[in-house]
Amino acid sequence: MSDRAGEVAASATDDVEVEVEWQFDALDLRPVERWLADLPGRPIGGLTATQALTALAKPVVHQVDRYLDTEDWRIGRAGFVLRTRRKRRRDEVTLKDSRPAGEDGLRRRLEVTEPLRSEGIADLGADGPVGRRLWAVAGNRPLRQILVIRTRRRAFSLRVAGEEVAELALDETTIVGDTGTRPAHLRRVEVEVTHGWVVALEPMVADLREACGLQPATLSKYEAGLLTLGITIPGLPDLGSTAVSPDASLGELAYAVLRRHLGVVLAREPGTRLGEDAEDLHDMRVATRRLRAAIDVFISVLPVRINGLRSELGWLAAVLGEVRDLDVQLEHLDNMGEWSIAWASSEVTEDPLIHLRQLLAVHRDEARGRLLAALDSARYQRLLKGLTTLAVQGPSRRFAAAGVPAVVSVPDLVASRHRRVLKGARRARKSGLAADFHRLRIRAKRLRYSLEFTADLYGSRTDRFVRRLARLQDALGLMQDAEVATAQLLAITAASSSELPSLTVFAMGSVAERYRAEAADLLASMTRRLKVLDGDEWKALANLMADRRDESLAAIPIPRPRTRPTTPCTALPGAPTALPTEPAGSTEPVAAGEGQAAGEPGINPTPFDAVTEIEHRDEAPALTAVTSPVASVGLVTLPDEVDPPPAEGPTDHSTNAVGER
Repeated sequence: MSDRAGEVAASATDDVEVEVEWQFDALDLRPVERWLADLPGRPIGGLTATQALTALAKPVVHQVDRYLDTEDWRIGRAGFVLRTRRKRRRDEVTLKDSRPAGEDGLRRRLEVTEPLRSEGIADLGADGPVGRRLWAVAGNRPLRQILVIRTRRRAFSLRVAGEEVAELALDETTIVGDTGTRPAHLRRVEVEVTHGWVVALEPMVADLREACGLQPATLSKYEAGLLTLGITIPGLPDLGSTAVSPDASLGELAYAVLRRHLGVVLAREPGTRLGEDAEDLHDMRVATRRLRAAIDVFISVLPVRINGLRSELGWLAAVLGEVRDLDVQLEHLDNMGEWSIAWASSEVTEDPLIHLRQLLAVHRDEARGRLLAALDSARYQRLLKGLTTLAVQGPSRRFAAAGVPAVVSVPDLVASRHRRVLKGARRARKSGLAADFHRLRIRAKRLRYSLEFTADLYGSRTDRFVRRLARLQDALGLMQDAEVATAQLLAITAASSSELPSLTVFAMGSVAERYRAEAADLLASMTRRLKVLDGDEWKALANLMADRRDESLAAIPIPRPRTRPTTPCTALPGAPTALPTEPAGSTEPVAAGEGQAAGEPGINPTPFDAVTEIEHRDEAPALTAVTSPVASVGLVTLPDEVDPPPAEGPTDHSTNAVGER
């Protein structure tokens, strides 16, 4: 783990500051100056007669704002703006979120600021409100300047009974880029209101807007600068179509599923790095699990290299899961408020759960440091590049299975997973062991994912069984959470018991016992819950899948063999006499089963048996002989639907289906 990743993870959470500000575009600032001059005698709704509003001019300030981001726009894609500002010979760095303004020009957004030392941003520590967020999002990527904005600001302090309740600023702004373009100019009126006065000052802001002909600013100064210079923050890469139609092929279905969940990984990475919403990390972890499950389901239509990517997804899921497990534990502690009340009512002077919460937070910070180091690693970048390249390429025509209608292949894929779930349920019910229920949970999750991957093929007909299966999986998940939490508490106690107060150790034992009791209650209800696996919902869904498969097979026409009659050749001088032919009508058809080796099973013809293809991952598709009941001597049968061999050059059997060695 890098030093900076560890510092970011271990830094304390600061109080979030929220900026509340109206922003308006102005053709001319002089009407606002006149409005300010008339303010003392101007009636303002929302204020009482004793709350006279006055304006006090502040010194004029010349500001130079420099906006920065990484080469791959990590800060912008995370929804933030990073700005350094120099005013009155002092430098500061500010991080704002890029939440859009409302229709009335009001913006509510996070804004945190730190003083900047002479060494610049590179020397910014990870323990401050800006540094902690900045280095978590940007990682090890260097920062570069995007644009420069110079502003002449005339600010006025708006006061009620001597208390400053808002600041009104008249800004004359010049946007300067590094591209040699002509500078752009803006005139802005900004009203930043202190908390607690927003509602009371809304009538004043409305009066200002109407009297001075102001228009709500839909773009921030930074966004206006990007627009002026023709700069666009890139979004997520275009991975390809994620739409699935009922008649989609298995290859189209597989790649649509992969693209959907890879898109979630990419979209949730910035929030996971920031670490302020546990749901971002949870969604990213679930997406990695679904990607691995999708690879298992659709392995027959994916290239060989997918096995390596699946292994790397397991590594990523592990580092995400380490943080997620501790998030769950901390959430459980927050839900144990009644315990804190019980401790407070006893003779104990301090809540022992506080020490446990602090200890878990330390372990989480350490795990988060390892996560940030993993996201900054070349290994993670190789994984993303490999998955993105695969998703963009799409299904290969070299795999015959990729062109088969998905409704034909899916029933067998789902049924095999359902059989494994039933087998696991019988074993878990018989043994009652937590390990067996954990294995059942994994199998149920894979079945659920398989059904969710293929739900678009059947409309909403899969929803009912999936919901019942999800409730069972949630119950199994709570059992597993209790087991994991108990094991973690025991490990922490063994490693840190000498450093913990005795009451905290006692409280940890009580929490572990509570987890065991919850797991026991869930186990007692499991017999009833497991009935859903083979209930009416499953039977109806299985019948639906079978019917759709039969309909699809029936709609596939049996291809007629293309025949070419032989042309009699004139005998050359000296050529041998032709062999005698059979009398007309004496040719007997070949009986079914003739030519088979002893013990070889018979073949039940289907619409796909008219053409036989051999598919191997390390071989190119080969043409095989076709036996047709209408074939006769002198006719050559040409298979339909088989890709022709390459026009020239030998086939390289040392490469796989997508050209990899």
